[in-house]
Amino acid sequence: MSDLPPPAPTIPARRPRWVALAPGLVSAALVLGLWAALAAIGDDPRRLPSPMVVLERLWALAASGELWFHTGMTLARVLAAFAVAMVAGGALGLWMGRSAAADRWLNPTLVVLLNLPALVVIVLCYIWIGLNETAAILSVALNKIPVVAVLLREAGRALSPDLDDMARVFGMRPLSRLRHVVLPQLAPAIAAAARSGIALIWKIVLVVEFLGRSNGVGFKLHMHFSNFDVARVLAWALAFVVVMLLIDLMILRPWQDSANRWRQDAA
Repeated sequence: MSDLPPPAPTIPARRPRWVALAPGLVSAALVLGLWAALAAIGDDPRRLPSPMVVLERLWALAASGELWFHTGMTLARVLAAFAVAMVAGGALGLWMGRSAAADRWLNPTLVVLLNLPALVVIVLCYIWIGLNETAAILSVALNKIPVVAVLLREAGRALSPDLDDMARVFGMRPLSRLRHVVLPQLAPAIAAAARSGIALIWKIVLVVEFLGRSNGVGFKLHMHFSNFDVARVLAWALAFVVVMLLIDLMILRPWQDSANRWRQDAA
């Protein structure tokens, strides 16, 4: 038998970043091409302006500073509601996943919240709390908390009991066990809840601003809808879609990839 050591495992080369983004860029180009073709066929700028017309409006909004102010206000509400929903929904879901009694008691309420229309929650918060930032952010968070709770509940049920037993044998304190044993196992589910949550939250924030705020992208959409200004409606929508895509590509997707890589390495 040969005494030579076994060959070292080969590590697959990581693809360049642009290669990973290429399918998305091609898809976006196809959508823009279809939009331009439909605008040319319809030949009615009041109903469907061309991409160039919308980009001109977008450039004018950016040059005036209006785009940055209202987009910033909407983004601040999105991040605030996102933080509240992830913390509250994550804690609730983990508790229900780890405690059968908590799941029995809280599951009916969770089902009701999951099926309660977002518009009803928004209107009730505005009536009970008032037309203020607290009501706006709370109404958005309440619509997302049950979704996060369900995802984290299912992930909590799938936690490895062997790792829990090992942590107890070594006398790990509850906070250390949460940090080093529980949260690493929940990381993929938390990242998935974050990616799906941010998409839902920013859409609900626009509805909240449409109904009861005096600034933000939703407020501007309301104004331009009243004037039937489709070009500016599309410009504001396009601006915020780009912002959320950048957040997903630069923060949330790498976070999810890292969480799933940890799980694959630990397998």
